[in-house]
Order: sequence, then C-alpha cells, then structure tokens
Amino acid sequence: MVLLGRCCSAVATSWLFFQPSHPESAIFIVWTFVVQTNIFAGMNSGGQDEERENRKRKFDSPAQEVYLSLWRTYDRLRALEDALFSELDLTPQQYNVLRILQATSPRPLPTLKISERLISRAPDITRMIDKLQQRGFVDRVRSEEDRRTVFVTITDAGKQLLDELQGAVERMHRDQAGHLSASDSAELCRLLKKLRKPHESSESYW
Repeated sequence: MVLLGRCCSAVATSWLFFQPSHPESAIFIVWTFVVQTNIFAGMNSGGQDEERENRKRKFDSPAQEVYLSLWRTYDRLRALEDALFSELDLTPQQYNVLRILQATSPRPLPTLKISERLISRAPDITRMIDKLQQRGFVDRVRSEEDRRTVFVTITDAGKQLLDELQGAVERMHRDQAGHLSASDSAELCRLLKKLRKPHESSESYW
C-alpha cells in the first residue's frame, strides 16, 4: 500500500492510499481520523473575552457605570410598580403621600413637610393633594396662625384604600427584590445610603 497524500482540516485528517497489488482496479482507500481540538473552544473563549471588553468600554468611568446601573434597575423595578398602580388610577407618588399621612395620623402634616418626605421630588405637590382630596382620600385645612400653611390629614377612605392595597403592594415588592437574601438587602441599602448621602440635605428624612 502506497501513501499518495494527506489532507488536513481543523477537525479531521485524511490519508489517501493506492493498493499496488491490484493496479488494474486502481483501488484507493481513504482513511479519515477525527482530530479532537480545542480550537473552537479557544475561539469561543476569545469571543467571550471580546464581549466582556466591549461591555467595559460602554462606560466612561466606574461612577458612570454605577449611575447607569441604578437607572436601569429603577426602570425594571418601576415597570412592576406602574403595572400595579395603573389599574387603580393612582400614581406611585399619590400612594407615597397617603403612606406618609397614615404614618403621622391623626396628626396633620403641612404640605411642605409632605413634600420633604416624598421618595422623589414632586414639582406640584398642591395639585397632587387636590386630586387625592377630590377622591375623598385626604382632607385639608388652612392654618389659623399662618394662612399660607395648609395642613393635610388622611381620611378613613384613604386608610381603607391602603388596607386594600397592602397585600398587592407586598407581592409587588417581593417580585421586585424578593430574590435577594436578607443580608444582601441590608448591604445594598447600606451602600445606597452611602451613595446618596453627599446629595441629601441635612434635614432630609432619608
């Protein structure tokens, strides 16, 4: 048997033989052996490395990555919140106002104090309270000492609404962050407080 040649590829090697004992038949035998190789694994690993590098290059700095990660997280978690409150014709900020007033009930709170305790700034707190009052969830009374100050209290209807929402809100929060352990949640809250501390006023409720 005479070796005529060899052909190699990335995954196999073939040998071509001629059988001289039967020249009239011109019998050619091809033996192919599959060659195990890590070439594709290497290529895949290289692709993953490149993808990681590309991800790194998306951010101009670690500070930017933190901010954008927070923004993205807020967007994903806020979608669950919007889905819940849109069914009730209630905004998350209106719900926040009712929770603040519930915590201080029966003591009324000035409008300015409510605004300070809100999770996010409300450019028109007066209009927000107007809508809650129209639906019977809050009452307002103007101060006798300073007519510019308006005190707000939650009504029984407002308290009942919060009671009805409690189960749904708890489920929403579990959907948002229930996959974190208690220690992870505590550590995350600690880091977030540290992050926003330089940007909070000294009188901040948070």
